[in-house]
Amino acid sequence: MNYNHKEIEKKWQEYWRENKTFATEENWEKPKFYALDMFPYPSGQGLHVGHPEGYTATDILSRLKRAQGYDVLHPMGWDAFGLPAEQYAIDTGNDPAKFTNKNIETFRRQIDSLGFSYDWERELNTTDPKYYKWTQWIFTKLYEKGLAYEAEVAVNWVPALGTVIANEEVMPDGTSERGGHPVVRKPMRQWMLKITKYAERLLEDLELVDWPESIKEMQRNWIGKSTGTNVAFKIKDSDLEFTVFTTRPDTLFGATYVVFAPELELVQEITTAEQRLAVEKYILEAALKSDLVRTNLAKEKTGVFTGSYAINPVNGKQIPIWISDYVLASYGTGAIMAVPAHDTRDFEFAKQYGLEIIPVLEGGDITKEAYVDDGVHINSEFLNGLGKIEAINKMNTWLIEKEVGEKRVSYRLRDWLFSRQRYWGEPIPVIHWEDGTTTALSESELPLTLPKISDIKPSGTGESPLANIADWIEVVDQKTGMKGRRETNTMPQWAGSSWYYLRYIDPKNQNSLADFEKLKHWLPADIYIGGAEHAVLHLLYARFWHKFLYDIGVVPTKEPFQKLFNQGMILGTSFRNASGALVATNKVEGIDGSFFSVETGEKLEQAPAKMSKSLKNVVNPDDVVEKYGADTLRLYEMFMGPLDTSIPWNDDGLEGSRKFLDRVWRLFVDENGQKREVITNVNDGMLDKVYNETVKKVTEDFENLHFNTAISQLMIFVNTANKLKKLYSKYMTGFVQLLAPITPHLGEELWEIMGNKGGISYIDWPNYDEEALVEESIEVVFQVNGKIRAKVQVASDLSKEELEKRALVQKEIVNIIEGKTVRKVIVVPNKLVNIVV
Repeated sequence: MNYNHKEIEKKWQEYWRENKTFATEENWEKPKFYALDMFPYPSGQGLHVGHPEGYTATDILSRLKRAQGYDVLHPMGWDAFGLPAEQYAIDTGNDPAKFTNKNIETFRRQIDSLGFSYDWERELNTTDPKYYKWTQWIFTKLYEKGLAYEAEVAVNWVPALGTVIANEEVMPDGTSERGGHPVVRKPMRQWMLKITKYAERLLEDLELVDWPESIKEMQRNWIGKSTGTNVAFKIKDSDLEFTVFTTRPDTLFGATYVVFAPELELVQEITTAEQRLAVEKYILEAALKSDLVRTNLAKEKTGVFTGSYAINPVNGKQIPIWISDYVLASYGTGAIMAVPAHDTRDFEFAKQYGLEIIPVLEGGDITKEAYVDDGVHINSEFLNGLGKIEAINKMNTWLIEKEVGEKRVSYRLRDWLFSRQRYWGEPIPVIHWEDGTTTALSESELPLTLPKISDIKPSGTGESPLANIADWIEVVDQKTGMKGRRETNTMPQWAGSSWYYLRYIDPKNQNSLADFEKLKHWLPADIYIGGAEHAVLHLLYARFWHKFLYDIGVVPTKEPFQKLFNQGMILGTSFRNASGALVATNKVEGIDGSFFSVETGEKLEQAPAKMSKSLKNVVNPDDVVEKYGADTLRLYEMFMGPLDTSIPWNDDGLEGSRKFLDRVWRLFVDENGQKREVITNVNDGMLDKVYNETVKKVTEDFENLHFNTAISQLMIFVNTANKLKKLYSKYMTGFVQLLAPITPHLGEELWEIMGNKGGISYIDWPNYDEEALVEESIEVVFQVNGKIRAKVQVASDLSKEELEKRALVQKEIVNIIEGKTVRKVIVVPNKLVNIVV
């Protein structure tokens, strides 16, 4: 009887569903294990084969932990608000809610078909008013604590999308992350969240979590803590002054000009009449560029002289004030002191505009390039001859005594821009009253639901489509009769994903975000698996909200996710043309195996690339499940290589995985679909060693997410078992338990064929016998002067003395050392004997 994956997978998925096999027990007597996936955005394209990789990893861990006696929470939900659904609705005239729900049905069906052991009773949807009631509630609490506020700020406006996006959503080329549209800067009224208040704690508490160091470093860099000095500069012939933040106050004697951000308000006050036209033209040009484009180190440096001068506080020299777009008003003070002799960017700017360059550190050739290393101070009066630390301390003391400076800690992190001028998002639960006051809705007034409207196109003026719905916007206070208007901006997609892991713990609670005792039991999540692309945005925002909720007593832990793991990417097969560009084209294979474009005839080179609809390289898991089975897909993705590595998809590997499962089936099942007669209750000892090795390695590898090497060990067991005429039943059932977390449908079926009832999910995990792992004999190398002369089998753990005796009488060794003097014998037990002659 052949392995029929369609019948077997359908059978066990129905069994799990009917028996609610994976419903969370909430048995607080057991140790807990919270396995969390980064929940997906349900796009119209459905899953591709890259999605299940991380889901399979958490599923294997969840199945392992259930068998080890843990109370397991393994949920799934949908991050369903956002631009893509709204843009599709605008383009097609569809309702984004209906479109989103249809996509969720597709995703759920696809995920279910892969046999993941999710507790579907806890399924979440961020667009469900029962869910976003609590998203809005968190916002009201932030507002009450002064952490949510309105401000007129320069924002990243995307005309094509009709909305503002956060700095983090702007790509390095100055386009939007979503859609690749041009981004311009313009001032607008926006809601902001004061994440900067948590900057230090967001840094410090990275030490509490088990995350990849690369991800921690990305967060540290984004927060950008700098310890330095605020230095006050006066403006010549004026009562005005400004402050510069610097980490190198010791280089003040080398400051030969200062640069303001074009949008800094002081620019308008200090610009001379002669320079007014040039300055205003430059300000308009800078406003069209995103922060990322402006600060790109590779771009040409541009700027304009304001006509005014500052006074260097350490020597009284007049230095010119310029504006340049590489300085941002949102970072530091919006003004920098330029030391071109020792900063590459300042050097290039000074060279371009003929500005003075004064070295204040000994070393290098500043006629050619900036000297950016440390050196003894020169041209610095009272700092001459000092090293870096001593000079910084002395300068700080001088600045403080003269009352022109103070020590200061600065952060690159900016407050979170929280408004979106779109329809498809959580309404911000705020009312603006005609007397100029603003109030947040009370908990009893939540959720504030989105009204149903037919036209959800952005206005293009900066207002949300909600601004057009008078009967929703206009409100009257029932007590005072005062009129007001609801906030028309909506929340960003990041809002719902910043706390969803908490709602999984108590998803049906109508009275609070989640029960505190349940949160105490389950938090923090024990493992969080997802893509590294969320290293800054989602993870930083979720940590910020979690810390705020900790401060107001809603959650019991400082951090939400104890262990983080980033799976690699499964790449699709793409093609490059002669110029090296990735192309989406119909192709034909030549006689020699080369590929050619059907449209142009040009030769194409294969190249792995991220799966995308535009490159026509997406592999649909539905097709794989239909042809090979869900277990084959799960096995293949875990066997491709280390989980954190990006690897190209390969159909040949899929074929190999299916063949292995066929071999496993034939090892257990005869042609009549019954357990093979070679499986007996008598242990002849032939499988003792490989079985115990397999239990040990698979268990350890599962715990460490080394699934590819665990599968290799399972294959070793199968290869060994296939050579034997008798197979010990206990070991064979143990093997099925080891295989089942990876291929659960096959595992359940073989478990049943072996005569067991009730399913495999909660059966105690196999143990191994340490004594069975001990080698009775091992191979030891005998060397003479470091060269291998013999390899022999000896009893394991033979003493050094016995090993030395064996080596000195070994025939090959005797022939070489005869007539020579033995100077030394080096013995490494269980490995080698080296005789020095």
